[in-house]
Amino acid sequence: MGTIDAETLLPNDHVKQAVVAGEMTQISRGQAYAEEGDTFEIDDEEFVVVGVDELTLGEMTDEDAQREGSADLEAYKERLVRAHGGDFEWNDDAEIVRHRFEAN
Repeated sequence: MGTIDAETLLPNDHVKQAVVAGEMTQISRGQAYAEEGDTFEIDDEEFVVVGVDELTLGEMTDEDAQREGSADLEAYKERLVRAHGGDFEWNDDAEIVRHRFEAN
């Protein structure tokens, strides 16, 4: 447990602002960028990582997608394709790491 730079976990300013606004309470990445108990700051507001779990894309739910700022899983899939410039193909077996966080 320690303090991490928000940029390590959150890839851009749009995502950071969604976290501050409470629109996003988790992010899934291709590898672990934090450990449970780590903290990070955005605009002087502290957040704590409350869970880090390994799963596959196929295990994601609508609830996961909503925590990531999308209306549902289908909207989340479309967002990933847009974010990766069309170079992304959804693969249910792809392994990801879910990072859940909350304001501290």
